Amino acid sequence: MTERAPLSRKLSAIAESATLKVDAKAKALQAAGRPVISYAAGEPDFSTPQFIVEAAQHALADPANYRYTPAAGLPVLREAIAAKTLRDSGLEVQPSQVIVTNGGKQSVYQAFQTVVNPGDEVLLPAPYWTTYPEAIALADGIPVEVFAGADQEYKVTVEQLEAARTERTTALVFVSPSNPTGSVYTPEETTAIGQWALEHGIWVISDEIYQNLVYEGTRAVSIVEAVPELARQTILVNGVAKTYAMTGWRVGWMVGPADAMKLAGNLQSHLTSNVNNVAQRAALAALTGPQDEAEQMRLAFDRRRRLIVDELAKIPGVDVPTPLGAFYVYPDVTGLLGRSWGGTEVNTSLELADLILEQAEVAVVPGEAFGPSGYLRLSYALGDDQLLEGIQRLQRLFS
Repeated sequence: MTERAPLSRKLSAIAESATLKVDAKAKALQAAGRPVISYAAGEPDFSTPQFIVEAAQHALADPANYRYTPAAGLPVLREAIAAKTLRDSGLEVQPSQVIVTNGGKQSVYQAFQTVVNPGDEVLLPAPYWTTYPEAIALADGIPVEVFAGADQEYKVTVEQLEAARTERTTALVFVSPSNPTGSVYTPEETTAIGQWALEHGIWVISDEIYQNLVYEGTRAVSIVEAVPELARQTILVNGVAKTYAMTGWRVGWMVGPADAMKLAGNLQSHLTSNVNNVAQRAALAALTGPQDEAEQMRLAFDRRRRLIVDELAKIPGVDVPTPLGAFYVYPDVTGLLGRSWGGTEVNTSLELADLILEQAEVAVVPGEAFGPSGYLRLSYALGDDQLLEGIQRLQRLFS
């Protein structure tokens, strides 16, 4: 009998999401009765605001939401997203330039599918969100890492990007505020990078999903606001997940030039069709309703941010740049490596994360998930008491 044909080589080369893997392991240990505290998932611990839930409940009573709707999204939601894009990103677009997607992750995938051809190189500032290199590879592109360490507050420079650019460079990933570091580029830094991309005809995929979660009076200036001419070669990706505690609702979007959005819309028409109509109605309420609860969540994240930075800084050998956005802290832990802790020698941040989980019952994500070893990502989107208890466990382990 003839042997079965092989599975997809492309998909076989794609790694599982490291952050979701660590979070799943932590939840499995918790289910087994272990008192694990997890800093792994980038997910607000708050409930979705009630007025958003009520909008979804109202949508359930409308038979129109039981039917297919336009693949690119409900027209009224696309209008609201266009208004938000003008308000927060300084870019005026038509609703036809908006595609509503199943979460921000789908918009990232579709953005690379839209602008990357086989063999194209995509400049990927590191540390990076674990999905970016895999999404680039799925578009048959080649991710080119450009690393900036804690000494640069994890922000790359134009000089670094230019050194990495080749004749095959097609696109640049730009994320501010950053997952996993929480870094926010200054308006001047954003302008310099935008002008460089414009000069060289490079597409920019700008992930703005954390743009409303900023602190200390910081504003995450959109790259298309800093360099308006760049809008013709930029795709913005965003969503309601982080700002409104709506990770499970799965509503994101992409905004870009009309010709690019035409291609992305064609892809989505075959890939998923329309996003769940009830979730779209909830997202509409989030964008157009009162923002008081979103602001309360932001203030809580700010308080937790200051707490986790202060407490981590008490651990000798840990260097903690202060994040100005998102809800992550990304300490440099190279000072803890090459040493024995609790009778176990650790030489990489992957080994360190395993040690922390086993000996302190704390789940963190190692730097290898986001680029070079030597770092840990901790999300402070968890309750205040657990947040402090987990860091105190680390203080005891490394005392």
